[in-house]
Amino acid sequence: MDEKLKIKISIADRVYPLTVDLSQEEGLRSASKKIDVMMKQFEENYAVRDKQDVLAMCALQFASQVEQKQIDNTINGDETIERIKKLNALLDQYLDN
Repeated sequence: MDEKLKIKISIADRVYPLTVDLSQEEGLRSASKKIDVMMKQFEENYAVRDKQDVLAMCALQFASQVEQKQIDNTINGDETIERIKKLNALLDQYLDN
């Protein structure tokens, strides 16, 4: 049974109390830090003053990274399937001879 833990995560100078599984704590704290780092980069590199706009840009950046990984995995998966089919065909030829 997973143990529940009460933690506080800070994002954009706001604190969010959460009750999470013990196994989730490290990931949530790491994600929070990455969001804050990305927000600082957006604020430094672009003329964005509204925190909501910066958070929206961060959300878009993270979502696009997830989507790109899924696309890459699909492409790699398709390539792997094609290679396996070719290997199967070669094995069938070898075994038939």
